[in-house]
Amino acid sequence: MRGLILCSVWVLMSFPAVALAGKADVLKVQVTQQGDSYRFDVTVAHEDTGWDHYADAWEVVGPDGKVLGVRTLFHPHVDEQPFTRSLSGVKIPAGVDQVTVRAHDKVDGWGGAEATVKIPR
Repeated sequence: MRGLILCSVWVLMSFPAVALAGKADVLKVQVTQQGDSYRFDVTVAHEDTGWDHYADAWEVVGPDGKVLGVRTLFHPHVDEQPFTRSLSGVKIPAGVDQVTVRAHDKVDGWGGAEATVKIPR
């Protein structure tokens, strides 16, 4: 019985740390044309707590909701906040003059601050 109580206390003490990390926010986006595609340099902020709760991706979304590019983040950035990562080779369809960039985290999914940026042509 004592073991069950200690285990329950440990779970309850661990849960708030995960819950406090919140959603991943896009703080800044720089778009650079590279021939017929684009490079996105995206700065994300998220209170990564470790492997169980960290910002694990960001994506470029067209006005019609179509995902144009995804940057997967393979590890937490506990000691590097905010952080910037790049994605090259993103094809933007003709006629699309702006896109939205949004970030994802392992617990909360999509839903933090997004950034809508104009596409340089």
